[in-house]
Amino acid sequence: MKGRAIATLAAGVFYAGAALAQSPVYSITPELEAAAKKEGNVVYYTSIDVKVAEDLAKAFEKRYPGIKVHVERNGAERQFSKIGQEYSSKIYNVDTVNSSDASHFIYWKREGWLAAALPEEVMKLYPKGSYDPQGFYAPMRASLSVIAYNTKLVSAADAPKSFKDLLDPKWKGKLVKAHPGYSGTILTATFQTSRDLGWAFFEKLAGQQVMQVQSSTEPPRKVVAGERAVMVDGNEYNVFLEKQKGAPIEVVYATEGSPLVVGPSGVMKFAKNPNAARLFHAWTFSLEAQQIAVDDGGLRSFHPGVKEPAGRKPLKDIKLMKEDPISVDKQVEELKSRYLRYFKT
Repeated sequence: MKGRAIATLAAGVFYAGAALAQSPVYSITPELEAAAKKEGNVVYYTSIDVKVAEDLAKAFEKRYPGIKVHVERNGAERQFSKIGQEYSSKIYNVDTVNSSDASHFIYWKREGWLAAALPEEVMKLYPKGSYDPQGFYAPMRASLSVIAYNTKLVSAADAPKSFKDLLDPKWKGKLVKAHPGYSGTILTATFQTSRDLGWAFFEKLAGQQVMQVQSSTEPPRKVVAGERAVMVDGNEYNVFLEKQKGAPIEVVYATEGSPLVVGPSGVMKFAKNPNAARLFHAWTFSLEAQQIAVDDGGLRSFHPGVKEPAGRKPLKDIKLMKEDPISVDKQVEELKSRYLRYFKT
């Protein structure tokens, strides 16, 4: 699907655009709550780890009794294909959507599949330029694709410090990574890594007998289980979740920079439960929901009121690779096909 694009500021973090022409801003009111409770359901498509999504769903249901959140979790690229198939067939199952591939929202907006619904809290508190100028989507979350290692199998002194270190022969048969054909996080990370390090990095990496998995949520679990000592890529937030459980895993922020992945959310135009969708959408940007996503989900937030857990390295102190969804959109098929030259499965 071509024509997916999204603009960023020079820092590569936020979305840019002209001023709002006709404001799509709305707030949570008693009337909206009543209409949402009358519908009683909201269908949420997301690529967040299922536990994180379900934690958010339970918190929302507690906050708004009588509304059931139906979570459907899938890899971002699979999710994109599913929504495309459904909407092309005029099947409107999804009410609100979140994806780790930001360019999906430009495509859906161009197709007329998104509703203009900008929560007032986003307009008032989130960084200017961080949300779509017409209010069709906003950054509900952010994360990084990181290196990590099993602390029982690898010492801190011996652990890789950079992507280049992963090419050392000592890691042959000991690495795991996720797939850009399934995961939006990994598609974004593959673009940024190939741009900054060159495709020669992946060609050499393929010679390391890397275990290939699908979702960006899987590598941390493989490392914790001891199936592989080191992960090449995967969600930072899943590393945090495993560490919270006392698992033997430690994150590494590569010296070359870590890929940044912003995950927007939006309301679908033909949602069967439009009021519940808007209520849930607005709530996910609230301080309550964002703090849950950060504390319990390990995610990063753009809400200025969110406090980072003690011991977590602030985003401002991490060297980041620049996000560039415009280029991802232009190269998406090339990225996937070129990746397959080196990683067959």
